[in-house]
Parts: sequence; C-alpha cells; structure tokens
Amino acid sequence: MPAESRRAAATQSPIIPVIADLIRRHPGTISLGQGVVGYGPPPAATAHLVRALADPTLHKYQPVAGIPALLDAIAQKLTADHAVPTGEAHGNRIMVTAGGNQAFMNAVLALADPGDEFIVPTPYYFNHEMAVTLADCRPVLVPTDADYQLDLAALRAAITPRTRAILTVSPNNPTGAVYPEKTLRAVNALCAEHGIYHVHDEAYAAFTHDGAAHFSPASIPGAAAHTLSLHSLSKSHGFAGWRIGWMVYPAHLESALRKIQDTLVICPPAISQFAALGALDANAGGGTPYVRAQLRALAAVRTVVRRELAPLVAGGLAEIPPADGAFYFLPRLRSALPPFVVAEKLIREHGVAVIPGSAFGFTPADGCHLRVAYGSLTESTAAEGIGRLVHGLRAIIHA
Repeated sequence: MPAESRRAAATQSPIIPVIADLIRRHPGTISLGQGVVGYGPPPAATAHLVRALADPTLHKYQPVAGIPALLDAIAQKLTADHAVPTGEAHGNRIMVTAGGNQAFMNAVLALADPGDEFIVPTPYYFNHEMAVTLADCRPVLVPTDADYQLDLAALRAAITPRTRAILTVSPNNPTGAVYPEKTLRAVNALCAEHGIYHVHDEAYAAFTHDGAAHFSPASIPGAAAHTLSLHSLSKSHGFAGWRIGWMVYPAHLESALRKIQDTLVICPPAISQFAALGALDANAGGGTPYVRAQLRALAAVRTVVRRELAPLVAGGLAEIPPADGAFYFLPRLRSALPPFVVAEKLIREHGVAVIPGSAFGFTPADGCHLRVAYGSLTESTAAEGIGRLVHGLRAIIHA
C-alpha cells in the first residue's frame, strides 16, 4: 500500500483514545484523564434549538464565518467578559469555528508556510503541537519555569527569522497555571517588536480560582493587528460534543481565513450554532450566570482534590506546582519510571486513569509527570478517584 504522508507520520498519536481504550478494558476505572466538565449545556441551548428547527433554512449552508445572530452574541460577550472590542473600527473580526481546535488549525494555516516556526511553551496542549506538525511547520519548544510560568527571556531567545507566532494558553492546559496580565502584556509587546503574531488560547477563561484573574491580550490597545484570540464553549458551557468555538483575528487575515474555513468545513455546524445562541442567552438561563453556578460546584470538587493530593507532597512523593486555573493539576513525581508505564499501572492495578506527561512534551530527562483532570468529577468521585491515585502511586513508587 502507498505510504502515509511524512507530516502525518511525524505527528504524535492522540493520547486520549489510548487511555480511553485502557479504561474500557478495565471496567470500574475512575477517569482523571480527559479534560471535560461533568455538566451539560444550559436548558436554554436545547430550547432555542427546538425553535430553530422549525426554520427549514437551518438545513442549508450558513455563512462561512458564522450566523449573524451568533456573531453578535459573541461580540457582546467578548466586550462584557474580556474587554475586547470587535469590528471594523477596531481592526479585528470574529469567526465561529468547529471548536477551539479548529480555530487553532485555521490560524496555523493562515499564518505560516511549510518550514515556518511556532514558539510553543512546554508543557504544551498536545493538539496544538500536532496541528503545527501537520501543517509541515516546526514547533519550537520553550520550557516554562518550575511553576509552569512563562520564561520571557527564553521566549525572546527562541525567535528566529522563520518565527511566525508565539503561542500562549491561559488558564493553561495541561498545567492549570494562570499567566499574569503583566506577563501576557510582555509577550504581546515582544511579538509586536519582532513583527510576529501572538496566538492566545482562552478556552479555559471561565475557570480561575483563589483570586487569579484571566486576561485577554486582545484587549490591549493597538494589539489587534498581530493578536489572535481563541475561544470555546466546550468547557465553560458543557458544549464539548457540539463543536462550537471562535477566533478573534486581525482584519487583514480575513481573506486567508475565509479560504481555509470554506475548505475545511464550509461553515460551522448550523445546528450547533443555534444551540450556542441559546447557551449564551443570560435572559433565558444561559450565559455567564449559568457558568458561574456550575463553577460553585466545581470549586467544591477542587477543594476535595487538593486535600486528597496533599499526602503526595507531604510524603515527598511529588511536587505539585500552583494550579489557579482550568481544572488540572500536573504533579511532578519522584520516580524514574516512564510516565506511560505509571499511567498504565494505575489503570490496570488501581482503577484510576490519568494522562502521562509525555503527551505534553516532557522528555525522559524532565522526569515523570501526570496530568490529573477533575472537571467531570463530583465530590464523592473526586475523593474516591484521588484516593485510588495516591494509594496507587505509593505502591508504584515504593515497589
């Protein structure tokens, strides 16, 4: 048979299906793996969808950048929640996409040619690194510090004539770190200084804890010409399977992005866009008030997770850097075992699943890291799941 493309062969296989297959083979496993929330969309989403289905035009192709009503709702949300102005007067545009991952793929294809470089802080979100590789571009990996915060000097040193963008993700997947406003302003200024783009993923913007604050670089005056901001309803509104996200992008990229969008999907899923309209409608029980209500329950789960993880640190088995955002912790274990070996043992022998740090760009020299996701848990499953994790790690590390 003919071989697959070199760029596809060079791209890492997604880890989530591998872990999911192991979970299926070991019934009763509690998953601390996939990054999803345990709640679904607000009832307003499905109520709006029922009304929209009465319109026969819903079944036809819709505008390439998204239906006008949803674009308006997103613009209002961007201004109200993130202080990001949009429209011709501000030099930027909005495009609805099939989730945040497609928004990033659109950005990579619009910004770079084969062989160009994207600076990617590590640990990274694996789908970002995969998208850069699939586009036949080069991810330039720049380590973060011991608390998973950005190293500005290292980012500056990584810029070359082939650099097209610096990627930042805050709140961060997989670390849970939240980058301070001062740091993100410095990265944005660095990009402006060198004539490159700042691509900022804000999929977890709603998830901040213990006084941490989310900041959108797209709100910086004068940043519109070189800043792309990526958003998603997947986490905040329990919309993962509906595949709705959006990007805020410089107006001069509109032609390129419309070509890419039309080639990949023609238009975002129409049925999901109408559901998103309901999900964003605060007057109908959706919007930011709905998300805040869910976050109260998540905060209680996070408290349980932190309490149950504490013995790992107290016992000298792990370091757990601060994680003031998203719904992840990324422990650094005091173990020489490969992280996938540890993850596999946890599933097979202890009934709990995590994601090995090798999926996020850690090498054997970096040590053993595991991502712990708690977004889908309840207080009871959190106590049981983290209890299994701590018990399992004690047994594995001391074996």
